[in-house]
Amino acid sequence: MHCPFCRHADSRVVDSRTADEGTVIRRRRQCLACERRFTTVEQLTLAVVKRSGATEPFSREKVVAGVRRACQGRGVSEDDLARLAQRVEEQFRAQGSAEIPSREVGLAILVPLRELDEVAYLRFASVYRDFDSLDDFENEIATLRADREQAQRRRDEDSTLTVAEP
Repeated sequence: MHCPFCRHADSRVVDSRTADEGTVIRRRRQCLACERRFTTVEQLTLAVVKRSGATEPFSREKVVAGVRRACQGRGVSEDDLARLAQRVEEQFRAQGSAEIPSREVGLAILVPLRELDEVAYLRFASVYRDFDSLDDFENEIATLRADREQAQRRRDEDSTLTVAEP
């Protein structure tokens, strides 16, 4: 890190702190030549690798725009879409990957979208999972129903246990 005052090429880190929910590191540095102090900010940049091989910065706005189409007419709020995009971004930041294939972004959207709205999930999944036939839709719907029934059984068991406890 070059000193902004004397351009010396070496400095030492005096203090490090995270900011913005851990996505940014703020470092206080001291130049080894002139001994003046300065601050640097480091941020992990997420890059999406397109099918063509080109890269572009991860964009929550693009996630929201893609999901908005799947949610059209479903009564999903803009706040819900923003939270979904934030959740997807946080998932990739937690993995520590700097580059993410665009296909993985689409697949990562599926889990929170399924929790948000099942019809929008089916619309989105049909594109990202390359549904080719009605059988693909029927299989996915059967999986959704089985998962819903299993979740209901767990809730019923939990309520039974809660009532039975003294």
